[in-house]
Amino acid sequence: MSGMDFYDLCLASNWEYDDGFIEILDGTCHARGRRLLTVTPSTLAGALSRLSSGEAGFSALLDRASEADPAFLPLVDIARSLGARRLNPRELADRAYDKAAIHHLFLEDGIPTPRTIILPAYHHQPELPLLELQPLGGNFTAKPALGGGGDGVIMEISTLEQIQSARQHFPEQQYLLQEHVTPLIVDGLPAWLRVIYCLGDIFINYWDTNTHVYTPINQGGHVGPPQQITPPQLAPQLTGLCEITHRIARLCRLHLFSTEIAWTEGDRLLVVDYVNDPIDLRLQSRAADGVPDFIVERIATRIVETI
Repeated sequence: MSGMDFYDLCLASNWEYDDGFIEILDGTCHARGRRLLTVTPSTLAGALSRLSSGEAGFSALLDRASEADPAFLPLVDIARSLGARRLNPRELADRAYDKAAIHHLFLEDGIPTPRTIILPAYHHQPELPLLELQPLGGNFTAKPALGGGGDGVIMEISTLEQIQSARQHFPEQQYLLQEHVTPLIVDGLPAWLRVIYCLGDIFINYWDTNTHVYTPINQGGHVGPPQQITPPQLAPQLTGLCEITHRIARLCRLHLFSTEIAWTEGDRLLVVDYVNDPIDLRLQSRAADGVPDFIVERIATRIVETI
Protein backbone atom coordinates (compact mmCIF):
# COMPACT_ATOMS: atom_id res chain seq x y z
CA MET A 1 0.00 0.00 0.00
CA SER A 2 3.08 2.26 -0.14
CA GLY A 3 2.21 5.65 -1.57
CA MET A 4 -1.52 4.91 -1.59
CA ASP A 5 -3.98 7.16 0.24
CA PHE A 6 -5.86 4.37 1.99
CA TYR A 7 -9.29 4.49 3.63
CA ASP A 8 -10.93 1.91 5.85
CA LEU A 9 -14.41 2.64 4.51
CA CYS A 10 -15.80 4.24 1.38
CA LEU A 11 -19.37 5.55 1.55
CA ALA A 12 -21.16 6.13 -1.75
CA SER A 13 -24.07 8.52 -1.22
CA ASN A 14 -26.13 10.46 -3.72
CA TRP A 15 -28.87 11.68 -1.36
CA GLU A 16 -28.57 15.17 0.08
CA TYR A 17 -30.40 14.11 3.25
CA ASP A 18 -27.63 11.66 4.17
CA ASP A 19 -25.71 14.58 5.69
CA GLY A 20 -26.58 13.67 9.29
CA PHE A 21 -25.64 10.03 8.78
CA ILE A 22 -22.39 11.05 7.10
CA GLU A 23 -21.49 13.29 10.05
CA ILE A 24 -22.16 10.48 12.53
CA LEU A 25 -20.32 7.87 10.46
CA ASP A 26 -17.33 10.17 10.00
CA GLY A 27 -17.21 10.95 13.71
CA THR A 28 -17.46 7.26 14.59
CA CYS A 29 -14.61 6.43 12.22
CA HIS A 30 -12.45 9.23 13.62
CA ALA A 31 -13.10 8.12 17.21
CA ARG A 32 -11.86 4.63 16.36
CA GLY A 33 -8.87 5.68 14.30
CA ARG A 34 -10.50 4.74 11.00
CA ARG A 35 -10.59 6.78 7.79
CA LEU A 36 -13.77 7.44 5.83
CA LEU A 37 -13.90 8.37 2.15
CA THR A 38 -17.28 9.88 1.32
CA VAL A 39 -18.12 9.92 -2.39
CA THR A 40 -21.02 12.13 -3.48
CA PRO A 41 -22.08 13.28 -6.96
CA SER A 42 -19.88 16.36 -6.63
CA THR A 43 -16.78 14.35 -5.68
CA LEU A 44 -17.41 11.23 -7.77
CA ALA A 45 -15.26 12.11 -10.78
CA GLY A 46 -12.24 13.03 -8.66
CA ALA A 47 -12.61 9.95 -6.47
CA LEU A 48 -12.87 7.62 -9.47
CA SER A 49 -9.75 9.20 -10.97
CA ARG A 50 -7.72 8.73 -7.79
CA LEU A 51 -8.98 5.20 -7.20
CA SER A 52 -8.51 4.08 -10.81
CA SER A 53 -4.94 5.37 -10.89
CA GLY A 54 -4.03 3.63 -7.64
CA GLU A 55 -3.52 6.89 -5.76
CA ALA A 56 -6.24 5.87 -3.30
CA GLY A 57 -7.88 2.69 -2.10
CA PHE A 58 -10.29 1.35 0.52
CA SER A 59 -11.03 -1.90 2.32
CA ALA A 60 -14.84 -1.68 2.53
CA LEU A 61 -17.65 -0.06 0.54
CA LEU A 62 -21.10 0.94 1.75
CA ASP A 63 -23.08 1.61 -1.42
CA ARG A 64 -26.07 3.94 -1.01
CA ALA A 65 -25.92 5.41 -4.50
CA SER A 66 -25.52 3.03 -7.46
CA GLU A 67 -29.11 1.73 -7.34
CA ALA A 68 -30.40 5.21 -8.24
CA ASP A 69 -27.39 6.59 -10.14
CA PRO A 70 -25.49 4.36 -12.61
CA ALA A 71 -22.61 6.86 -12.57
CA PHE A 72 -21.57 5.22 -9.28
CA LEU A 73 -21.32 1.72 -10.78
CA PRO A 74 -17.58 2.13 -11.60
CA LEU A 75 -17.05 2.52 -7.85
CA VAL A 76 -18.62 -0.92 -7.39
CA ASP A 77 -16.22 -2.32 -10.00
CA ILE A 78 -13.27 -0.74 -8.20
CA ALA A 79 -14.41 -2.31 -4.92
CA ARG A 80 -14.43 -5.70 -6.63
CA SER A 81 -10.95 -5.14 -8.09
CA LEU A 82 -9.59 -4.12 -4.68
CA GLY A 83 -11.13 -7.16 -3.02
CA ALA A 84 -12.93 -4.78 -0.68
CA ARG A 85 -15.76 -5.94 1.52
CA ARG A 86 -19.00 -4.70 0.01
CA LEU A 87 -21.88 -3.90 2.35
CA ASN A 88 -25.14 -4.51 0.48
CA PRO A 89 -23.46 -5.77 -2.73
CA ARG A 90 -25.14 -4.38 -5.83
CA GLU A 91 -26.13 -7.80 -7.23
CA LEU A 92 -27.82 -8.86 -3.97
CA ALA A 93 -29.50 -5.47 -3.55
CA ASP A 94 -30.90 -5.75 -7.08
CA ARG A 95 -32.39 -9.15 -6.28
CA ALA A 96 -33.90 -7.91 -3.01
CA TYR A 97 -35.46 -4.96 -4.85
CA ASP A 98 -37.77 -7.32 -6.77
CA LYS A 99 -40.79 -7.88 -4.50
CA ALA A 100 -42.12 -10.69 -6.69
CA ALA A 101 -38.83 -12.62 -6.47
CA ILE A 102 -38.51 -12.02 -2.72
CA HIS A 103 -42.14 -13.07 -2.18
CA HIS A 104 -41.38 -16.49 -3.71
CA LEU A 105 -38.29 -16.84 -1.50
CA PHE A 106 -40.37 -15.99 1.56
CA LEU A 107 -43.00 -18.59 0.65
CA GLU A 108 -40.34 -21.26 0.20
CA ASP A 109 -38.83 -20.40 3.60
CA GLY A 110 -42.17 -20.19 5.38
CA ILE A 111 -41.86 -16.51 6.26
CA PRO A 112 -45.42 -15.26 6.92
CA THR A 113 -46.80 -12.74 4.42
CA PRO A 114 -50.27 -11.41 3.65
CA ARG A 115 -52.24 -13.34 1.04
CA THR A 116 -50.83 -12.19 -2.28
CA ILE A 117 -51.46 -12.61 -6.02
CA ILE A 118 -48.65 -11.78 -8.45
CA LEU A 119 -49.76 -10.42 -11.83
CA PRO A 120 -47.74 -10.33 -15.06
CA ALA A 121 -46.56 -6.97 -16.38
CA TYR A 122 -49.22 -5.10 -18.33
CA HIS A 123 -46.91 -4.77 -21.36
CA HIS A 124 -46.41 -8.54 -21.44
CA GLN A 125 -50.05 -9.48 -20.78
CA PRO A 126 -52.52 -6.58 -21.01
CA GLU A 127 -55.54 -8.80 -20.39
CA LEU A 128 -55.86 -10.04 -16.85
CA PRO A 129 -55.72 -13.77 -16.21
CA LEU A 130 -58.67 -15.30 -14.40
CA LEU A 131 -58.39 -13.98 -10.84
CA GLU A 132 -59.87 -15.33 -7.65
CA LEU A 133 -59.94 -12.18 -5.53
CA GLN A 134 -62.07 -13.48 -2.67
CA PRO A 135 -59.07 -14.66 -0.57
CA LEU A 136 -57.77 -11.07 -0.56
CA GLY A 137 -60.88 -9.80 1.22
CA GLY A 138 -63.08 -6.88 0.24
CA ASN A 139 -60.23 -4.38 -0.18
CA PHE A 140 -56.59 -4.95 -1.05
CA THR A 141 -53.43 -3.15 -2.11
CA ALA A 142 -51.71 -3.13 -5.52
CA LYS A 143 -47.96 -2.50 -5.60
CA PRO A 144 -45.36 -2.71 -8.39
CA ALA A 145 -42.71 -5.40 -7.98
CA LEU A 146 -39.85 -2.92 -8.34
CA GLY A 147 -41.40 0.12 -6.71
CA GLY A 148 -39.84 1.97 -3.80
CA GLY A 149 -40.89 4.74 -1.45
CA GLY A 150 -44.56 4.03 -2.07
CA ASP A 151 -44.37 4.86 -5.81
CA GLY A 152 -47.18 3.18 -7.69
CA VAL A 153 -48.78 1.70 -4.56
CA ILE A 154 -52.57 1.93 -4.66
CA MET A 155 -54.41 1.28 -1.41
CA GLU A 156 -57.94 0.10 -0.76
CA ILE A 157 -58.89 -1.16 -4.22
CA SER A 158 -61.48 -3.85 -4.89
CA THR A 159 -62.37 -4.08 -8.61
CA LEU A 160 -60.81 -5.45 -11.79
CA GLU A 161 -61.00 -1.97 -13.31
CA GLN A 162 -58.93 -0.55 -10.45
CA ILE A 163 -56.40 -3.35 -10.84
CA GLN A 164 -56.01 -2.59 -14.54
CA SER A 165 -55.58 1.09 -13.83
CA ALA A 166 -52.93 0.36 -11.19
CA ARG A 167 -50.97 -1.96 -13.52
CA GLN A 168 -50.63 0.83 -16.05
CA HIS A 169 -48.71 3.10 -13.65
CA PHE A 170 -45.63 0.92 -14.27
CA PRO A 171 -46.71 -1.26 -17.21
CA GLU A 172 -43.31 -2.94 -17.59
CA GLN A 173 -43.42 -4.37 -14.06
CA GLN A 174 -45.17 -7.28 -12.39
CA TYR A 175 -47.72 -6.21 -9.77
CA LEU A 176 -48.53 -7.69 -6.40
CA LEU A 177 -52.09 -7.71 -5.09
CA GLN A 178 -51.89 -7.97 -1.31
CA GLU A 179 -54.65 -8.40 1.22
CA HIS A 180 -55.33 -5.38 3.41
CA VAL A 181 -53.70 -5.83 6.81
CA THR A 182 -55.09 -4.23 9.95
CA PRO A 183 -52.66 -4.18 12.89
CA LEU A 184 -53.63 -4.51 16.51
CA ILE A 185 -53.53 -1.43 18.71
CA VAL A 186 -50.81 -1.95 21.33
CA ASP A 187 -49.83 0.63 23.93
CA GLY A 188 -52.10 3.10 22.10
CA LEU A 189 -50.27 2.66 18.78
CA PRO A 190 -51.03 0.56 15.69
CA ALA A 191 -48.65 -2.43 15.82
CA TRP A 192 -47.24 -1.73 12.37
CA LEU A 193 -43.54 -2.22 12.96
CA ARG A 194 -40.61 -1.01 10.92
CA VAL A 195 -37.64 -3.18 11.77
CA ILE A 196 -34.10 -2.10 10.86
CA TYR A 197 -31.41 -4.77 10.49
CA CYS A 198 -27.72 -3.91 10.56
CA LEU A 199 -25.05 -6.60 10.61
CA GLY A 200 -26.90 -8.76 13.12
CA ASP A 201 -28.33 -5.92 15.21
CA ILE A 202 -32.10 -5.39 15.10
CA PHE A 203 -33.99 -2.18 15.92
CA ILE A 204 -37.77 -2.40 16.27
CA ASN A 205 -40.04 0.65 15.94
CA TYR A 206 -43.72 1.35 15.76
CA TRP A 207 -44.13 3.13 12.42
CA ASP A 208 -47.16 5.28 11.63
CA THR A 209 -48.15 4.51 8.04
CA ASN A 210 -49.71 7.97 7.65
CA THR A 211 -47.12 10.25 9.27
CA HIS A 212 -44.13 7.86 8.91
CA VAL A 213 -43.09 8.76 12.46
CA TYR A 214 -40.94 6.20 14.29
CA THR A 215 -41.61 5.31 17.92
CA PRO A 216 -38.75 3.04 19.05
CA ILE A 217 -39.23 -0.04 21.20
CA ASN A 218 -36.14 -0.39 23.32
CA GLN A 219 -34.35 -3.61 24.20
CA GLY A 220 -36.49 -4.12 27.26
CA GLY A 221 -39.54 -4.44 25.06
CA HIS A 222 -41.16 -1.14 25.90
CA VAL A 223 -41.73 2.21 24.27
CA GLY A 224 -40.14 5.45 25.35
CA PRO A 225 -38.08 6.12 28.49
CA PRO A 226 -36.55 3.25 30.49
CA GLN A 227 -38.85 3.68 33.48
CA GLN A 228 -41.93 2.86 31.39
CA ILE A 229 -43.45 -0.57 32.08
CA THR A 230 -43.16 -3.19 29.35
CA PRO A 231 -46.56 -3.81 27.72
CA PRO A 232 -47.04 -7.50 28.64
CA GLN A 233 -48.84 -8.21 25.36
CA LEU A 234 -45.88 -6.93 23.31
CA ALA A 235 -42.91 -8.61 24.96
CA PRO A 236 -43.58 -12.17 23.65
CA GLN A 237 -43.75 -10.83 20.09
CA LEU A 238 -40.25 -9.33 20.16
CA THR A 239 -38.62 -12.75 19.94
CA GLY A 240 -40.78 -13.63 16.94
CA LEU A 241 -39.99 -10.31 15.24
CA CYS A 242 -36.26 -10.82 15.68
CA GLU A 243 -36.42 -14.41 14.47
CA ILE A 244 -38.31 -13.41 11.31
CA THR A 245 -35.89 -10.55 10.66
CA HIS A 246 -32.87 -12.85 10.97
CA ARG A 247 -34.51 -15.24 8.50
CA ILE A 248 -35.05 -12.38 6.06
CA ALA A 249 -31.38 -11.40 6.45
CA ARG A 250 -30.28 -14.95 5.66
CA LEU A 251 -32.42 -14.96 2.52
CA CYS A 252 -31.57 -11.52 1.12
CA ARG A 253 -27.94 -11.57 2.42
CA LEU A 254 -27.91 -7.79 2.82
CA HIS A 255 -26.07 -6.16 5.69
CA LEU A 256 -28.33 -3.13 6.20
CA PHE A 257 -32.04 -3.02 5.35
CA SER A 258 -35.48 -2.46 6.82
CA THR A 259 -38.64 -4.52 6.71
CA GLU A 260 -42.22 -3.84 7.79
CA ILE A 261 -44.03 -6.38 9.93
CA ALA A 262 -47.62 -6.07 11.16
CA TRP A 263 -48.88 -7.71 14.32
CA THR A 264 -52.49 -8.65 13.59
CA GLU A 265 -55.46 -10.46 15.11
CA GLY A 266 -54.74 -13.92 16.41
CA ASP A 267 -51.18 -12.90 17.37
CA ARG A 268 -50.04 -13.20 13.77
CA LEU A 269 -46.89 -11.49 12.52
CA LEU A 270 -47.08 -10.72 8.79
CA VAL A 271 -44.22 -9.28 6.73
CA VAL A 272 -45.98 -6.59 4.72
CA ASP A 273 -43.11 -4.75 3.03
CA TYR A 274 -40.32 -7.21 2.43
CA VAL A 275 -36.85 -5.65 2.06
CA ASN A 276 -36.11 -1.92 1.80
CA ASP A 277 -32.67 -0.78 0.60
CA PRO A 278 -31.17 1.76 0.75
CA ILE A 279 -32.96 2.79 3.91
CA ASP A 280 -33.81 6.34 4.90
CA LEU A 281 -31.30 7.40 7.56
CA ARG A 282 -32.38 10.98 8.13
CA LEU A 283 -32.10 11.91 11.81
CA GLN A 284 -35.31 12.27 13.80
CA SER A 285 -33.78 15.34 15.45
CA ARG A 286 -33.74 17.01 12.03
CA ALA A 287 -36.88 15.53 10.42
CA ALA A 288 -40.05 14.45 12.20
CA ASP A 289 -40.22 11.27 10.11
CA GLY A 290 -36.52 10.48 10.43
CA VAL A 291 -34.94 7.52 12.20
CA PRO A 292 -34.34 7.98 15.95
CA ASP A 293 -30.84 9.40 16.33
CA PHE A 294 -29.62 6.68 18.69
CA ILE A 295 -30.44 4.02 16.09
CA VAL A 296 -28.45 5.83 13.40
CA GLU A 297 -25.56 6.18 15.86
CA ARG A 298 -25.65 2.45 16.65
CA ILE A 299 -25.79 1.60 12.95
CA ALA A 300 -22.69 3.71 12.35
CA THR A 301 -20.93 2.04 15.28
CA ARG A 302 -21.84 -1.44 14.07
CA ILE A 303 -20.54 -0.70 10.56
CA VAL A 304 -17.25 0.72 11.82
CA GLU A 305 -16.79 -2.18 14.25
CA THR A 306 -17.21 -4.62 11.37
CA ILE A 307 -14.84 -3.16 8.77
